[in-house]
Amino acid sequence: MQSSGVVLHTDKYQINMMYAHWVNGTHNRKVVFEAYFRKLPFGNGYAVSAGLERIIAYIKNLRFEESDLEYLRQQEENYDPAFLEELRALRFTGSLYSVKEGTLVFPNEPLIRVEGRVIEAQLVETALLNYMNYQTLIATKASRIKNVAGNDILMEFGTRRAQEADAALWGTRAAYLAGFDATSNMLAGKMFGIPTKGTHAHSWVQSFESEEEAFERFAEALPGQVTLLVDTYDTLKSGVPHAISVGKRLEKHGIKLSAVRLDSGDLAYLSSKTREMLDQAGMQEVKIVASNDLDEHTIMNLKVQGARVDSWGVGTQLITAADQPTLGGVYKLVAREGEDGTFKPTIKISANPEKVTTPGIKDMYRLIDPKTGKAIADYLCYPEEQQVVERAPVHLVNPSHPYLNKQLENYKAESLLIPVFVDGEQVYELPTLEQIRDYHKEQLKLFWPEYLRMLNPEHYRLYISEELWETKTQLMKAYMKK
Repeated sequence: MQSSGVVLHTDKYQINMMYAHWVNGTHNRKVVFEAYFRKLPFGNGYAVSAGLERIIAYIKNLRFEESDLEYLRQQEENYDPAFLEELRALRFTGSLYSVKEGTLVFPNEPLIRVEGRVIEAQLVETALLNYMNYQTLIATKASRIKNVAGNDILMEFGTRRAQEADAALWGTRAAYLAGFDATSNMLAGKMFGIPTKGTHAHSWVQSFESEEEAFERFAEALPGQVTLLVDTYDTLKSGVPHAISVGKRLEKHGIKLSAVRLDSGDLAYLSSKTREMLDQAGMQEVKIVASNDLDEHTIMNLKVQGARVDSWGVGTQLITAADQPTLGGVYKLVAREGEDGTFKPTIKISANPEKVTTPGIKDMYRLIDPKTGKAIADYLCYPEEQQVVERAPVHLVNPSHPYLNKQLENYKAESLLIPVFVDGEQVYELPTLEQIRDYHKEQLKLFWPEYLRMLNPEHYRLYISEELWETKTQLMKAYMKK
C-alpha cells in the first residue's frame, strides 16, 4: 500500500532524533527554530520570499498513515512500537510565524519561525526548507529577470527542463508571483489560475510540405491567436516572408497575425531585421517573441544591442536556477524550554563567523523613512522590547561590525513575521496569487533602485537590538570557555 503522505518527506535523522527524544522523555519539551539563508543568490541585492502556501498545506496534512508506520517498523533502528503509536496520534500543535510571500528578504533574517514540541518542530524541518529554499530561489530569479525586462511580457517555458513535475508546477507559481505574466504549463494554469500561452513547435512546420502551408493551417485552426515560429528553415529568407504573406491573406478574412517567434540565432540582429520587415509590410502591430535559453544576463545584453523583442519566453535558466541551483537555507534552534517553563536562548558557535547563530525568539521589523516612504533597514529584537512598537528612538547594532551603530528616531515600522498557525490552528488567511503578485510590486517600491539593480547592488542592512547583541556575546563567551 502506498503512503498518502507528506509526513515522510523528511530526513531519517529527524525520525531518529524524534525517537531519541521520546526514549529520553524530552519529546514534549518546547523549542523554537528559525529558517533563514546566509547568502543572497545570484549576487543579487535581495531575495523574494515564496513557498508559504505549500508549507501551510503540508502542516495541515501532517499525519502518519498506517503505511507510513508500517514502513518505519521495517527500519533497522527497530523503533519501539509505543513510539510508533505516539506518531500515529501526532499532529502539528505548535505555532508558525512567517514573512508573507512576495516580501523582499535578506541574509540572516528569519523567514519562518516554528514554536512547539521538539518532536513536531524537528519533523517539519526538511519539508519546510525544501519548499522555502526552492520557491524563494525561483521567485528571486524571476524578479531579477523582470527587473531587466521592464514592461515586456514574460512567459515561463521551463516545464520540460525542470527537475520533475513538482519543480515545474511550484517553480511556475514562484515565477508568476515575482512578475512573470504567463506560463506554458497547463497544469500550473489550472491549479493556480496563471494565464497560459503557447505557439507551435518546429515539428508542426516540418509536418507539412511547405512552411507557408504549415502557417496557413495553423492560422485556420487557431484564428484568434496566430503566433508563428519563423526559424525552422531560414528566419529572414523564409520564415518572416512567409509569415508576412500569410498575415496579409489573413487580414482579408478579418484575422490578424498576432506575433512571430524567434527561437535561435542572433536574436538581436534577427529581431531588428524582423521588425524592419514587418513594419515595411504595414504590420507594425505584430509583436516579436524571443526564446532560446534566455536569462536576465542574456536579455540585458540583447537590449543593449538594440533587440526589438516584445515578449520573452524563459525556460531552462529560470526553472532550474541554472547559475545557482540552491538557496542554502538553514533551520536552527534559537530557544528551548527551561526547567522553569520559560524559553532560554540557545546559540550555535562555529569557526566560520557567518555560521554563528543569533539566539532567542525574535521579532523582525522593516524600518521605513516616513518622508520618502523608502526602507531604511530591517531590525531584529526580542518581543519584550517595545521601542519599535511605541515608535521610540532605537539604537541599531550592526551584527557584523558592531562599532558601526546607528540611532534612529524618526521612522515607521512594519512587522514582517506574521502568525500563520497558533497552537496548531491556522489563523492566516491565504491571499490569492494575484494579491501576492501585487504585494511583491509594492515591496519593490519600498526600496531605492541601488538595492534592486542586478550588477553590484548596494548592501541593504539588517540591524539587531543592543539587548540581542549583548545576549549573543555573553553566550559566545560562556560556551567558548567550556
